[in-house]
Amino acid sequence: MATKKVTVTIPEELLEEIRSDAAERGLSAYVAEALRYKRDRDRLRELVVWLEEEHGPVTADERSAAYRELDDLDAEHARRRAAQSKRGGAAA
Repeated sequence: MATKKVTVTIPEELLEEIRSDAAERGLSAYVAEALRYKRDRDRLRELVVWLEEEHGPVTADERSAAYRELDDLDAEHARRRAAQSKRGGAAA
């Protein structure tokens, strides 16, 4: 895949966090992955709009259930990160 060098400006604190997370694969790969993720989320939001136009809006109950699932995923992520830190950085 062809690549092109660009310049971006981001907050220092965010850069420091990203550098530690991106150490092994490199900052450029990390940023490229983040941009792909953002593009994919934008496409999903567009799909949601289309689906809501066709089937009606998501109900409050459906939205609450989805948020509960996300909270569960966030808790699992935090648990795995904590376990990883206790083991000195080994993969969880």
